[in-house]
Amino acid sequence: MPPHSLQTFVISLPQSLDRQENVKKELLNTNLEWSFLEAVDGRKLTFPIPQYLPKEVQKLLGFQLTPNEIGCFLSHQKAWQYCINKNLPTLILEDDFTLSSHFEEIIDLLLCRSEDWDLVRLQALMRSSDHLIQAYGQYSLVYNGSDPLGATAYILKPAAAQLLLRYSGHIYEPLDHYLEHQRKHSIRMLAIKPYPVDVLGIDSTISDRPNDRSPMKGVKKIIRSLNRVIDRTFSNEPWFP
Repeated sequence: MPPHSLQTFVISLPQSLDRQENVKKELLNTNLEWSFLEAVDGRKLTFPIPQYLPKEVQKLLGFQLTPNEIGCFLSHQKAWQYCINKNLPTLILEDDFTLSSHFEEIIDLLLCRSEDWDLVRLQALMRSSDHLIQAYGQYSLVYNGSDPLGATAYILKPAAAQLLLRYSGHIYEPLDHYLEHQRKHSIRMLAIKPYPVDVLGIDSTISDRPNDRSPMKGVKKIIRSLNRVIDRTFSNEPWFP
Protein backbone atom coordinates (compact mmCIF):
# COMPACT_ATOMS: atom_id res chain seq x y z
CA MET A 1 0.00 0.00 0.00
CA PRO A 2 1.47 3.41 -0.95
CA PRO A 3 2.38 5.36 2.21
CA HIS A 4 -0.03 8.07 3.30
CA SER A 5 -2.50 7.20 0.50
CA LEU A 6 -5.25 6.16 2.87
CA GLN A 7 -6.56 7.16 6.28
CA THR A 8 -8.56 4.80 8.45
CA PHE A 9 -11.02 5.59 11.23
CA VAL A 10 -12.74 3.18 13.58
CA ILE A 11 -15.91 4.69 14.99
CA SER A 12 -16.26 3.68 18.63
CA LEU A 13 -17.77 4.89 21.87
CA PRO A 14 -15.12 5.65 24.54
CA GLN A 15 -16.66 3.17 26.97
CA SER A 16 -16.65 0.29 24.45
CA LEU A 17 -13.38 -1.12 25.76
CA ASP A 18 -14.01 -4.76 24.84
CA ARG A 19 -14.82 -3.76 21.27
CA GLN A 20 -11.70 -1.63 21.10
CA GLU A 21 -9.56 -4.56 22.20
CA ASN A 22 -11.03 -6.61 19.36
CA VAL A 23 -10.29 -3.76 16.95
CA LYS A 24 -6.66 -3.65 18.04
CA LYS A 25 -6.28 -7.41 17.58
CA GLU A 26 -7.65 -7.13 14.04
CA LEU A 27 -5.77 -4.04 12.88
CA LEU A 28 -2.40 -4.40 14.58
CA ASN A 29 -1.70 -7.28 12.20
CA THR A 30 -2.18 -5.02 9.18
CA ASN A 31 -0.08 -2.26 7.61
CA LEU A 32 -2.85 0.29 8.03
CA GLU A 33 -2.35 3.62 9.77
CA TRP A 34 -5.53 3.97 11.79
CA SER A 35 -7.10 5.69 14.77
CA PHE A 36 -10.28 5.60 16.79
CA LEU A 37 -12.90 8.25 16.05
CA GLU A 38 -15.10 8.98 19.05
CA ALA A 39 -18.67 8.09 18.21
CA VAL A 40 -21.61 10.34 19.01
CA ASP A 41 -23.50 8.68 21.86
CA GLY A 42 -27.16 8.82 20.92
CA ARG A 43 -28.20 8.29 24.53
CA LYS A 44 -26.56 11.61 25.44
CA LEU A 45 -28.09 13.68 22.64
CA THR A 46 -30.19 16.64 23.65
CA PHE A 47 -33.44 17.00 21.75
CA PRO A 48 -34.51 18.76 19.63
CA ILE A 49 -31.65 18.05 17.24
CA PRO A 50 -31.42 20.69 14.46
CA GLN A 51 -30.80 18.12 11.70
CA TYR A 52 -33.71 15.95 12.78
CA LEU A 53 -37.32 16.99 12.13
CA PRO A 54 -39.56 14.39 13.82
CA LYS A 55 -42.84 15.41 12.17
CA GLU A 56 -41.35 15.23 8.69
CA VAL A 57 -39.60 11.96 9.51
CA GLN A 58 -42.82 10.36 10.68
CA LYS A 59 -44.69 11.59 7.62
CA LEU A 60 -42.12 10.55 5.00
CA LEU A 61 -40.48 7.54 6.64
CA GLY A 62 -43.39 6.17 8.63
CA PHE A 63 -41.52 5.79 11.94
CA GLN A 64 -39.07 7.68 14.13
CA LEU A 65 -35.34 7.05 14.18
CA THR A 66 -33.99 6.04 17.55
CA PRO A 67 -31.44 8.22 19.41
CA ASN A 68 -28.68 5.71 18.69
CA GLU A 69 -29.52 5.65 14.99
CA ILE A 70 -29.20 9.43 14.94
CA GLY A 71 -25.93 9.21 16.87
CA CYS A 72 -24.61 6.65 14.38
CA PHE A 73 -25.42 8.98 11.49
CA LEU A 74 -23.72 11.94 13.18
CA SER A 75 -20.65 9.78 13.85
CA HIS A 76 -20.26 8.92 10.18
CA GLN A 77 -20.71 12.58 9.26
CA LYS A 78 -17.65 13.32 11.43
CA ALA A 79 -15.67 10.72 9.50
CA TRP A 80 -16.76 12.21 6.14
CA GLN A 81 -15.57 15.62 7.30
CA TYR A 82 -12.14 14.20 8.18
CA CYS A 83 -12.01 12.62 4.73
CA ILE A 84 -12.60 16.05 3.18
CA ASN A 85 -10.16 17.80 5.52
CA LYS A 86 -7.27 15.46 4.67
CA ASN A 87 -8.31 15.06 1.02
CA LEU A 88 -7.50 11.34 1.19
CA PRO A 89 -9.39 8.15 0.44
CA THR A 90 -10.79 7.07 3.79
CA LEU A 91 -11.60 3.66 5.20
CA ILE A 92 -14.43 3.87 7.73
CA LEU A 93 -15.05 1.01 10.13
CA GLU A 94 -17.46 0.51 12.99
CA ASP A 95 -15.98 -1.29 15.95
CA ASP A 96 -17.76 -4.66 15.53
CA PHE A 97 -15.82 -6.03 12.56
CA THR A 98 -13.59 -8.93 11.71
CA LEU A 99 -11.21 -8.95 8.74
CA SER A 100 -10.81 -11.72 6.19
CA SER A 101 -7.44 -12.99 5.05
CA HIS A 102 -7.80 -11.09 1.77
CA PHE A 103 -8.67 -7.75 3.38
CA GLU A 104 -5.40 -5.90 2.68
CA GLU A 105 -5.16 -7.36 -0.80
CA ILE A 106 -8.55 -5.86 -1.63
CA ILE A 107 -7.70 -2.49 -0.08
CA ASP A 108 -4.49 -2.34 -2.14
CA LEU A 109 -6.44 -3.30 -5.25
CA LEU A 110 -9.04 -0.59 -4.71
CA LEU A 111 -6.40 2.07 -4.13
CA CYS A 112 -4.59 1.06 -7.32
CA ARG A 113 -7.87 1.10 -9.29
CA SER A 114 -9.42 4.15 -7.66
CA GLU A 115 -10.65 5.47 -11.02
CA ASP A 116 -13.29 2.70 -10.96
CA TRP A 117 -15.14 3.84 -7.84
CA ASP A 118 -16.15 6.67 -5.49
CA LEU A 119 -17.54 4.64 -2.60
CA VAL A 120 -17.22 0.89 -2.04
CA ARG A 121 -19.06 -1.31 0.43
CA LEU A 122 -16.77 -3.84 2.14
CA GLN A 123 -19.41 -5.64 4.20
CA ALA A 124 -23.10 -6.53 4.10
CA LEU A 125 -25.71 -8.00 6.39
CA MET A 126 -27.99 -9.41 3.69
CA ARG A 127 -27.56 -11.12 0.35
CA SER A 128 -28.39 -9.15 -2.77
CA SER A 129 -28.41 -9.55 -6.51
CA ASP A 130 -25.29 -8.13 -8.15
CA HIS A 131 -24.46 -6.46 -11.45
CA LEU A 132 -20.83 -6.82 -12.45
CA ILE A 133 -18.97 -3.53 -12.96
CA GLN A 134 -15.36 -4.74 -13.19
CA ALA A 135 -13.64 -8.08 -12.67
CA TYR A 136 -10.23 -8.21 -11.01
CA GLY A 137 -9.28 -11.86 -11.21
CA GLN A 138 -10.91 -13.55 -8.23
CA TYR A 139 -12.51 -10.30 -7.04
CA SER A 140 -15.49 -8.45 -8.49
CA LEU A 141 -16.56 -4.83 -8.24
CA VAL A 142 -20.34 -4.95 -8.38
CA TYR A 143 -23.46 -2.84 -8.04
CA ASN A 144 -25.91 -4.30 -5.53
CA GLY A 145 -29.32 -4.75 -7.09
CA SER A 146 -30.95 -4.41 -3.67
CA ASP A 147 -29.88 -2.86 -0.38
CA PRO A 148 -27.78 -5.47 1.51
CA LEU A 149 -27.83 -3.31 4.67
CA GLY A 150 -25.04 -2.47 7.07
CA ALA A 151 -22.37 0.23 7.33
CA THR A 152 -19.70 -1.58 9.29
CA ALA A 153 -17.05 -1.05 6.62
CA TYR A 154 -16.69 1.05 3.48
CA ILE A 155 -14.08 3.12 1.69
CA LEU A 156 -14.76 6.46 0.01
CA LYS A 157 -13.00 9.31 -1.73
CA PRO A 158 -13.21 13.00 -0.70
CA ALA A 159 -15.56 13.91 -3.56
CA ALA A 160 -18.03 11.29 -2.34
CA ALA A 161 -17.68 12.50 1.25
CA GLN A 162 -18.53 16.03 0.12
CA LEU A 163 -21.73 14.85 -1.56
CA LEU A 164 -22.74 12.72 1.42
CA LEU A 165 -22.35 15.71 3.74
CA ARG A 166 -24.08 18.08 1.36
CA TYR A 167 -27.23 15.99 1.14
CA SER A 168 -27.43 14.92 4.78
CA GLY A 169 -28.32 18.28 6.28
CA HIS A 170 -31.53 16.61 7.41
CA ILE A 171 -31.30 13.18 8.96
CA TYR A 172 -34.41 11.16 8.21
CA GLU A 173 -33.32 7.58 7.49
CA PRO A 174 -30.81 5.14 9.00
CA LEU A 175 -27.22 5.66 7.93
CA ASP A 176 -26.95 2.45 5.88
CA HIS A 177 -30.12 3.33 3.96
CA TYR A 178 -28.80 6.80 3.23
CA LEU A 179 -25.55 5.42 1.81
CA GLU A 180 -27.62 3.47 -0.74
CA HIS A 181 -29.92 6.44 -1.47
CA GLN A 182 -28.36 7.18 -4.86
CA ARG A 183 -31.19 9.41 -6.03
CA LYS A 184 -30.50 11.70 -3.11
CA HIS A 185 -26.73 12.16 -3.24
CA SER A 186 -26.01 10.82 -6.79
CA ILE A 187 -23.23 8.47 -5.60
CA ARG A 188 -23.43 4.94 -6.91
CA MET A 189 -22.33 2.83 -3.97
CA LEU A 190 -20.48 -0.19 -5.30
CA ALA A 191 -19.35 -3.32 -3.47
CA ILE A 192 -16.29 -5.56 -3.73
CA LYS A 193 -16.80 -9.31 -3.52
CA PRO A 194 -16.07 -11.54 -1.83
CA TYR A 195 -16.57 -9.09 1.02
CA PRO A 196 -13.34 -8.64 3.01
CA VAL A 197 -15.07 -7.59 6.24
CA ASP A 198 -17.63 -9.38 8.38
CA VAL A 199 -19.52 -8.43 11.53
CA LEU A 200 -18.65 -9.93 14.90
CA GLY A 201 -21.36 -11.87 16.65
CA ILE A 202 -21.86 -9.24 19.35
CA ASP A 203 -24.78 -6.98 20.14
CA SER A 204 -24.92 -3.77 18.14
CA THR A 205 -24.43 -0.45 19.89
CA ILE A 206 -27.59 0.60 18.03
CA SER A 207 -29.40 -1.45 20.61
CA ASP A 208 -32.53 0.68 20.70
CA ARG A 209 -33.63 -0.14 17.14
CA PRO A 210 -37.04 -1.88 17.33
CA ASN A 211 -37.07 -5.53 16.31
CA ASP A 212 -40.53 -5.20 14.79
CA ARG A 213 -39.75 -2.47 12.25
CA SER A 214 -41.41 -4.35 9.42
CA PRO A 215 -42.25 -2.92 5.97
CA MET A 216 -45.37 -0.78 5.85
CA LYS A 217 -48.52 -2.23 4.31
CA GLY A 218 -52.03 -1.19 3.45
CA VAL A 219 -53.41 2.27 4.17
CA LYS A 220 -50.32 3.42 6.08
CA LYS A 221 -48.11 2.65 3.09
CA ILE A 222 -50.48 4.48 0.74
CA ILE A 223 -50.47 7.56 2.98
CA ARG A 224 -46.68 7.52 3.19
CA SER A 225 -46.43 7.22 -0.60
CA LEU A 226 -48.75 10.20 -1.05
CA ASN A 227 -46.67 12.26 1.36
CA ARG A 228 -43.57 11.43 -0.65
CA VAL A 229 -45.26 12.44 -3.90
CA ILE A 230 -46.17 15.79 -2.34
CA ASP A 231 -42.59 16.13 -1.09
CA ARG A 232 -41.17 15.48 -4.56
CA THR A 233 -43.64 17.81 -6.24
CA PHE A 234 -43.53 20.86 -4.02
CA SER A 235 -40.24 20.82 -2.10
CA ASN A 236 -37.18 22.59 -3.47
CA GLU A 237 -35.03 19.89 -1.87
CA PRO A 238 -37.18 16.76 -1.71
CA TRP A 239 -36.19 14.14 0.83
CA PHE A 240 -37.22 11.30 -1.49
CA PRO A 241 -36.42 12.58 -5.01
